[in-house]
Amino acid sequence: MKRSGFKVMLRLVGLVRPLAGFMVLAIGMGLAGHLCAAFITIFGGYAVLNLLRFDTPLSLTAIFISVGVFALLRGVLRYSEQASNHYIAFKLLALIRDKVFRSLRRLCPAKLEGRNRGDLIAVITSDIELLEVFYAHTISPAAIAGLFTVVMCLFIGSCHWALGLLALGAYVVVGVAVPILTSRLSGEDGMVFRRESGELSAFVLDSLRGLDETVQYGQGEARLAQMNARTDALSESESKMKCKAGYSMAVTNTVILLLDLAMLFTSAALYSRGQVDFTGVLIPTVALMSSFGPCVALANLGSTLQSTFAAGNRVLDILEEAPLVEEVSGQAAVDFTGAATENLCFSYGGEQVLSGLSLDVPKGEVVGIMGKSGSGKSTFLKLLMRFWQAGPGQVLVSGRDVGEINTQNLRELESFVTQETHLFHDSIKNNLRVAKLDATDEEIIAACKKAAVHDFIMTLPKGYDTPVGELGGTLSGGERQRLGLARAFLHDAPLMLLDEPTSNLDSLNEAVILKSLGQERGGKTVVLVSHRQSTMRIADRVYSVENGRLS
Repeated sequence: MKRSGFKVMLRLVGLVRPLAGFMVLAIGMGLAGHLCAAFITIFGGYAVLNLLRFDTPLSLTAIFISVGVFALLRGVLRYSEQASNHYIAFKLLALIRDKVFRSLRRLCPAKLEGRNRGDLIAVITSDIELLEVFYAHTISPAAIAGLFTVVMCLFIGSCHWALGLLALGAYVVVGVAVPILTSRLSGEDGMVFRRESGELSAFVLDSLRGLDETVQYGQGEARLAQMNARTDALSESESKMKCKAGYSMAVTNTVILLLDLAMLFTSAALYSRGQVDFTGVLIPTVALMSSFGPCVALANLGSTLQSTFAAGNRVLDILEEAPLVEEVSGQAAVDFTGAATENLCFSYGGEQVLSGLSLDVPKGEVVGIMGKSGSGKSTFLKLLMRFWQAGPGQVLVSGRDVGEINTQNLRELESFVTQETHLFHDSIKNNLRVAKLDATDEEIIAACKKAAVHDFIMTLPKGYDTPVGELGGTLSGGERQRLGLARAFLHDAPLMLLDEPTSNLDSLNEAVILKSLGQERGGKTVVLVSHRQSTMRIADRVYSVENGRLS
């Protein structure tokens, strides 16, 4: 969703509420610190006036003492302000990451199927990290600049109202007009950079996963050339942004010089008319020259904010995206008594996948479903899990529509083993405990024996504590599949949904696993999807699905 920078800013500011107290503290210390910095120069002007024998509010000794105090306070306040801002930023980044992961969990799997994984990784890492600029260097500086402007305009205006108005105009030009102009000139550069960065992350991730195939077919040079081309394009986008940031800084400094001269000439004109004395010329000019710091900070953000808002826009897309399937809660818990579908229809991407499918899955039976690839078998299991929202027709578990069963309750009733088992970069034991966090070692071993994987695990150097490598890369497809089955056995749900559970297994291991499933008959209900006739020999009933229909 495309949002304006202002809308993105409002949404990001809204996330600060839990830390509003720290933000107020940071703004107060920042304001005091900038005033100390400005009045060091202003008091220097009073010292010059004192040496020239003009009347000043303080003696020369008091002025020097005050300057020393201001200098000391400036350092302490600046450090405290930055510490508070960064505490807010890093705390909020942690909260945002938590919100993003919760949103991804709600969107999974329907809204994430087919999404670019590398781009999601870029959002979770670099895009969220870039928001640190906004929280640590934008919100507080903007508020400080606004309050500082009011104080300085009143101070300069105390010499003459026209000078106060001129100061206000100067601050608005440097702190508001220049950043807006810079932001508009940057256009979509920030969004283009973030998008290209995400695409490069996806390309690198894809290249690492397919490294074996790249080497096997001698495509290393071609792949490297593509990566270099993408990197060069990203570098060019970044270079454009930095050039525009440089132009913005040059324009800002030029504008500041012209505004300082305008204050000098205006105050001199008032002096020639007798409307102000020499103090009214020197102090307003020195005050304006020394007080652009907070506004310059905003002006320098003009170009960098494009990247920040682009990153914020991508993060907000995830936070605000509505899931296709909402979680259900507040319903009475149910026990498993069987499952069924009635005239079930489902379409994906405009293509009809299931059409009028009606079948029963009685409690305690092993139900086999066969069919060609693409006939809708796996989709049927996902609808039983309520990963997708069913179209016309019903998916029933224990006589109730799955949309009326608490999501947590439904997950406890079902175990789902997919064709591709995902393993985390962790030990075998911890990968299995995903199914049951409080599982004992004895329960884990029993589940692995049922899945015919215990003996293999015991041959590994560290047994169940052996790390499996990223994405389970140190294991074969059959070994990963058996660990997936072990998870299902460990989860111990009354309904087991198995999608091609023996596709990567040899006949010996298939026989062991089928024997284990057969022994679960009565205590467990199993829906077994497979294209193997040998797998179906344990089924009590077998359905054949062709083009989304029973045949």
